[in-house]
Amino acid sequence: MFDNLTGKLGGIFDSLKKRGALSVADVDAALREVRLALLEADVALPVVKDFIASVRERAVGEEVIRSVTPGQMMIKVVHDHLVEVLGGDDDADASGALPFAQGSGLNLAGTPPVAVLMVGLQGSGKTTTSAKIALRVKNREKKKVLMASLDIYRPAAQQQLAVLGEQTEVPTLPVIMGEQPLAIAKRAMDTGKREGYDVVILDTAGRLHLDDVLMDEVVKVSAATKPIETLLVADAMTGQDAVTIAREFNEKVGITGIVLTRVDGDARGGAALSMRAVTGVPIKLMGVGEKTDALEAFQADRIAGAILGQGDVVGLVERAAEVIDKEDAEKLAKKMMKGDFTLEDMASQIGQIRKMGSVSGLLGMLPGAAKIKKQMAGSDMDDKMLVRQQAIISSMTKTERQKPKLLNGSRRRRIAAGSGTSVQDVNRLIKQHKQMGQMMKKMGKMGKKGLMGMGGMAGGLPPGMMPPQR
Repeated sequence: MFDNLTGKLGGIFDSLKKRGALSVADVDAALREVRLALLEADVALPVVKDFIASVRERAVGEEVIRSVTPGQMMIKVVHDHLVEVLGGDDDADASGALPFAQGSGLNLAGTPPVAVLMVGLQGSGKTTTSAKIALRVKNREKKKVLMASLDIYRPAAQQQLAVLGEQTEVPTLPVIMGEQPLAIAKRAMDTGKREGYDVVILDTAGRLHLDDVLMDEVVKVSAATKPIETLLVADAMTGQDAVTIAREFNEKVGITGIVLTRVDGDARGGAALSMRAVTGVPIKLMGVGEKTDALEAFQADRIAGAILGQGDVVGLVERAAEVIDKEDAEKLAKKMMKGDFTLEDMASQIGQIRKMGSVSGLLGMLPGAAKIKKQMAGSDMDDKMLVRQQAIISSMTKTERQKPKLLNGSRRRRIAAGSGTSVQDVNRLIKQHKQMGQMMKKMGKMGKKGLMGMGGMAGGLPPGMMPPQR
C-alpha cells in the first residue's frame, strides 16, 4: 500500500545516513522532501502540516543534531511520530479490547449478544469484511457469531452475505422479503439473545456518496442496537475523500474503529495516516486479500516500519506460523540440511508461500522491500510465476520429482507441453532447484550458524522465492 511513499522516504533518508553530521538547514531540507512525499501519498494537508511541525521540533533538538548517528536518529524520530499518528499502542487499550496478538482486535466485552455495526460507502467492502471479522472472532475468540444483512437496496446484497456465511460456516439471519433495515436489526438482536449468540454483526447498506437518508438509517439502527463497536469500512484507495467520509460518519454516528480494505492494492496509503489523525479513532483491522481469512490487525509500529522500508518480519513470521505445519517444516528442514531436497519438497514450499499471500505482499514485509522490488522489476517474480512452477512440477512423474538428474531434453519438452510452459521455464525451475539444494547443503555443513544466516540469502527472500542466479 505504501510502496511509493516508502520509495521516496527511503531515498531521502539514505542521503541523510551518508552524512557525518546534520545542520538545522539539512533537517529542514529533508523535511521539505518528506512533506512533498506525504502530500503525493494523498495524506491530508492539515495532517501533513502537524506531522512536519512535530517532527521538526524533535529533530532540531539535541536528539538528532548532536547524535553520533544523526541520519539514523532522524529516521527514529520520523518512525516514532508515524507510530503516534497511526495510533500508537492505544488501539486496544483505549477501548478495553484484547491485545491484537491474543484476540480479534475488537472490543467485544459486554452482555451477550453484543452488536458490531458495519458502516461505510457502497463498494468499500463492508459485506466481505463483515464475513472476515465473523470468521476472525469465531476462530480467535471462540465466540458464537450471527451475521445479518441490513442492505435491502443493493441487488443480491443479502444473498451475498448468506453465501459468505456458508463459506465461513457462520450463520446468517434468514431473509424476510420487504422487511426494513431497522426491523431486521431488531430481529437479529432478538434472535441472538434467544439462540445464545455472543456477537451479532450488522452489515448496513452503503450509498455511492454520503447522504442524509443513509446517515438517518444508520443512526436509528445504532440507537436501537447500541453496538459495542461501530466500524467504518473504508477502501485504502479512496485517497483524500477518505478523510471527509471518516469525519462525517464519526460526527453523525460515532465510530469506534476503522477497517481499511484493499491494503494489498496499489494505494498511496495517505488514507491510513489521515483518517486516524482526523478522527482520533484507531484503525483496528486491514484487509490484505480477497480470501475470507485475509484480515490482519493494524499495528502502528509495524506499519510505520514498513513505510520506512524496515519491513515487518514479525508479521511475516506470524503469517507463516498460521499456514505452515510445524512438524512438516521441521522434517523438511532436516532433509534440506542433509542436502536431500527434491522437487516434491520444492513444490511443497511453493504451496506454503502461496498460502501466505501474494508475492508482492510478502516482499513488502521484508526489510529493504522497496529496493528488492526495484531490483526485481524486470524479472517475472510474481504469483503467476509460482503457479507456473507448480504446474511444471505437477507435470513430472513421481520418479522425476525425486530424481531430477533423469530430466533430459526429451523429458523437459514433454513437461513443458504438459504444463503449458516453455522448455526455458522448465530449465529455469530445475536450475533454481539445484541452487537451492546447494545452498541448503552449505548451510547444513555450517550447522546453527548456517541456519542463522538463512535470512541474509537472496536479500532475505524465502527460499522458494529466490530467482535463479544467472
